Amino acid sequence: MQKFASVCRPALFAAALFAVPALAADVSKGDPKAGRALVYTCGGCHGVAGYKNAYPNYHVPRIAGQNFDYLVAALTEYKKGERSHPTMRAQGQSLSDDDIRNIAAYLSSLSASK
Repeated sequence: MQKFASVCRPALFAAALFAVPALAADVSKGDPKAGRALVYTCGGCHGVAGYKNAYPNYHVPRIAGQNFDYLVAALTEYKKGERSHPTMRAQGQSLSDDDIRNIAAYLSSLSASK
């Protein structure tokens, strides 16, 4: 029995080492449930049928089903002032890095037709 335990212990330790980075990677992708609670204002523009805003008249990009990394990059650029849309800059500046990852996790989990 003792020989069995000495053989299994290293295997269990190795398995635990590989599991921890996998869990950490999931956390870095954000929490879709928390993101859902944060996107209530997004539908005012991004939920418009045809993805066009009436005034001023411009194309509004579809965000439901968008790529996670793209959403994080775009919101981070708005937050830093690297993108110029005034409404989106104001939205971005109000978000923490965790908020951005959570929003991206939620939006990227949706189908593109929503």
